[in-house]
Amino acid sequence: MSHFTNLKTSFKNLFHLENALNKLEIPYKREKKAIGANNSKHHNVNLVIPQSNNYDITFNWNGEEYELVLDASFWIQPYPVESFINKLSQHYANDVIITESQKIGFQPVKSKQHVDGSNTITLQRWNLKNSVSVI
Repeated sequence: MSHFTNLKTSFKNLFHLENALNKLEIPYKREKKAIGANNSKHHNVNLVIPQSNNYDITFNWNGEEYELVLDASFWIQPYPVESFINKLSQHYANDVIITESQKIGFQPVKSKQHVDGSNTITLQRWNLKNSVSVI
């Protein structure tokens, strides 16, 4: 018996979610779903991680965020679900931090992964008088 699970996530941006999956080298495909009456021109984009057993892992857009939908009894990834979510969340957050900080002039100069799995990103922005670093 299979039990599909919808897991609440904090993935709200498709660009950052795709970047995180790419950093983890997890192959996925985009799936467009028409929304509205009579298949209007509006589409949601969901992401599908194919599995060899045909019980794919999906990130479905619910209008606010991407929900992770999976059948835990058919999970065949090389790491546990919790580890997958943690790694993906970390890469997603790193991508958000770097991308958004670059929009206001900061550049990443150093990234360090700690033994506990956390990361430290050092960003720097130069102005005419001096530099400002944020850790």
